[in-house]
Amino acid sequence: MALQHFEEATFDAAVNAAPLAIVDFWADWCGPCKMLAPVVEKIAETYDGKVLVGKVNVDDEPELAQRFNVMSIPTVVFLKNGAEFDRKIGVMPQEAFTSVLDANL
Repeated sequence: MALQHFEEATFDAAVNAAPLAIVDFWADWCGPCKMLAPVVEKIAETYDGKVLVGKVNVDDEPELAQRFNVMSIPTVVFLKNGAEFDRKIGVMPQEAFTSVLDANL
């Protein structure tokens, strides 16, 4: 399960099928999002086969951003069996995200 780019049409099926998922809401024009991108890519590599890691471009998929009440980006949402259980807003070190994943694996 490499890093996936979600669209509204495929989002629910993918996230509901995964016991644990992390989704990065971002945009091309967002500087902090570009800073966070390598962290998300590294998490996708590290947790390959254990955690579904995906990205949602808020400009391309505004319905998903609205559904998750994403007010600022980057916003990273953690889901367990399709239900949100945590979120982080802004650029943070990798450990801020991996500690949540490790506690829920």
